[in-house]
Amino acid sequence: MTPMHLIRTVCLLSALVASPLAAQDVTEEEQGRSLMEEGARLFFEGIQREMGPALEGLRDRAQEMEPALRQFVEEMGPALRDLMSEIGDLSAYHAPEVLPNGDILLRRKTPQEMQENPLPDGEIEL
Repeated sequence: MTPMHLIRTVCLLSALVASPLAAQDVTEEEQGRSLMEEGARLFFEGIQREMGPALEGLRDRAQEMEPALRQFVEEMGPALRDLMSEIGDLSAYHAPEVLPNGDILLRRKTPQEMQENPLPDGEIEL
């Protein structure tokens, strides 16, 4: 064997030995990704399986309540609209107070109170 043949043989053997290692690294990385994907899929299937009956029950309950809610809106809608037109701007009132006897007070803010704590435009007090 000549030195050139020896070098070619060593290079060829090195390439053959290294290629399965490189393929194994890629395969492990792909396998890791596929295991993560499989885990996520199983996780979401488990949630769907556990929550499915509850969501079905919620949908059934909403369908049962729909006629009653429609009737409530039809009957109370005009009354609530009239009440809101009398009350006007809700920010003109203090938070409701419940007295020990169960009465609820809605106190209107004075003009000074309205100017003390003005909120910048577009902001909502929570």
